[in-house]
Amino acid sequence: MKTIKIFEPAMCCSTGVCGPSVDPELLRITTLIGKIRANGGKIERYNLTDNPMIFVTETKVNQLLNDKGMDVLPAIMLDDQVIHTGGYLSDDEIIKLLGITVKQPMFQMNDIGGDDGCC
Repeated sequence: MKTIKIFEPAMCCSTGVCGPSVDPELLRITTLIGKIRANGGKIERYNLTDNPMIFVTETKVNQLLNDKGMDVLPAIMLDDQVIHTGGYLSDDEIIKLLGITVKQPMFQMNDIGGDDGCC
């Protein structure tokens, strides 16, 4: 099964969906991740605040950051290849890359990372 990994800049919490004004793009990605996981897809999400070591140990992401700086984030990997930098892919693009069918799931906020003690 294919895996997508999303490497994001530093955020206040694991999803960035907190505080008084929520970025609609982060809300979209958080919701999509919940749908993908609820339908058996494999997607991982890392931000620089909560997961700094993966930005060091994932050599391709580390090299991108060293070469081009923080503007490459978010960076998206499919399996072990960086396939997109500087923004998020659309829902349809991510679902197609994973090769799964996404039905509208019934899931809890915990499933999308919304219960992490964030603001």
